[in-house]
Amino acid sequence: MTETEPQPPSAARAAVPTTTAVIPLSPGARWRAFWVCVSVAAITILDMTKVNVALPSIGEVLDAGSTELQLIVSGFVLTFGLVLVPMGRLGDQRSRRTLFVVGLSLYTLTSIACALAPTGEFLLVARLLQGVAAGIQMPQVLGMAQELFQGKERARAFGLFGATIGIATAFGPTLGGLLIALGGPTDGWRLIFWMNVPLCLAAIALALWLLPETRTRSHRPVQLDPIGVLLFGASVVSLMWPFLFTTGAPTDNPARWWLLVAFALFVSAFVAWERRYASRGRNPLIPLALFRISSYRNGTLLQAAYFTATPAMFLVTTLFLQIGLGLEPVYAGMVSIGFALASAVTSWIGGNLVSTHGRVVVVWGLVGVLLCGGGLVLTALYTDPTWTPYVAAAVMTLGGAGGGLVISPNQALTLGDIPVKQGGLAGSVGQLGQRIGAAVGTAVALSLFYAAIYRESGSHDDLVVYHDAYAFGMLSVGVFLALAFLVSIVDLTARARKRAAPSDAAGPPTP
Repeated sequence: MTETEPQPPSAARAAVPTTTAVIPLSPGARWRAFWVCVSVAAITILDMTKVNVALPSIGEVLDAGSTELQLIVSGFVLTFGLVLVPMGRLGDQRSRRTLFVVGLSLYTLTSIACALAPTGEFLLVARLLQGVAAGIQMPQVLGMAQELFQGKERARAFGLFGATIGIATAFGPTLGGLLIALGGPTDGWRLIFWMNVPLCLAAIALALWLLPETRTRSHRPVQLDPIGVLLFGASVVSLMWPFLFTTGAPTDNPARWWLLVAFALFVSAFVAWERRYASRGRNPLIPLALFRISSYRNGTLLQAAYFTATPAMFLVTTLFLQIGLGLEPVYAGMVSIGFALASAVTSWIGGNLVSTHGRVVVVWGLVGVLLCGGGLVLTALYTDPTWTPYVAAAVMTLGGAGGGLVISPNQALTLGDIPVKQGGLAGSVGQLGQRIGAAVGTAVALSLFYAAIYRESGSHDDLVVYHDAYAFGMLSVGVFLALAFLVSIVDLTARARKRAAPSDAAGPPTP
């Protein structure tokens, strides 16, 4: 990469840039291992998005209410987020390969439990455990990519990673709708979970065969900072809990928002403890010195804002097409195919461009996604309902071209200055931001969507009600995309200022 940043003295030990590609493998073996990792990530992301389109069917078959359905989606994200950082820390100290296999095995068992769920409560518990399994395996993906590649090859790997994740994210609703159509309205949603079983078994076999060991045997005890883990978990739960129970219904309890005060207290205690723990010469759960690196700090905030917006955009659009316009799930899901295909192409292009053009690639990508969000709202409001899905599909394709220039280039820029041995941890913190963002963003958008329906039903025509509901839901998408764009401009300006700074300045500059 051409845009690197010098490190501040205080972060010298915790975050000194080092070379990557520390695993001694041939290029072919490295890429085979990489594709195993990406396949595991794709299975997880695909599962998250294809379940969204099954919620109406699950609600009818299992007699699940809106809160229970919300928890089936967001509860998965909650446990996913709780496990991500500790497992990333463990992967940095021990075998990523072992954690891959453990996570995949648990994911297989919990997928079977979801497919066989007799009640909504049983499905919810199975989904919570499935989130734990996802949190075990996902941090190892970026951590291993950090160790497998360096330089332009690494940017290329992140480009392919972004393309695969983009395809999985956008194809999920289409695949979910197709499986429901194949299995019928009663049991079609179960196929969504059964599909995971052969995929996970194949991934386990490939992981055992192709993934290298990333650590030698060590007799040193694992350092996981148990108090830090507890404070971190309390922070995540208190932040996400109010949003998990936000449905937009008049019966939502406003007292839930007081938990955000608890979040502020827990996160303050967590930061104070981590600083004290590090000052004793121990390894904290999250080395706060990482956030002194502006490329990592800005990139992590940008991807959190972006993932707060885009999953909500897919979900609200799918619900509008299904509930508002009466489209079958498979057709509603197909609207996002163009986004997936376009983002796959531009992720590859962006992964190559980022080495020479840097942050400006991400800025232009975000412009494209912002225009997509605005275009979708205008399409819903002003096109004939017969043509709305087709026009929305075209707008989504243009948005996908922008989205591909955001995810993989930003990933490369975010982790570009992170030491190899902290790759799993740094990547898992970024994943945490994405998952929390997705849970918060979908909760906010859904609450605005359903609140408008509750408020206007009976006083307006149904189509007008759903037009307004969609516009309100997409409002939150626009706000978070605008935040991501603002962060990208800040980071672009900071990088330009560093390049313009005199090279003979005394001492290393502070990011």
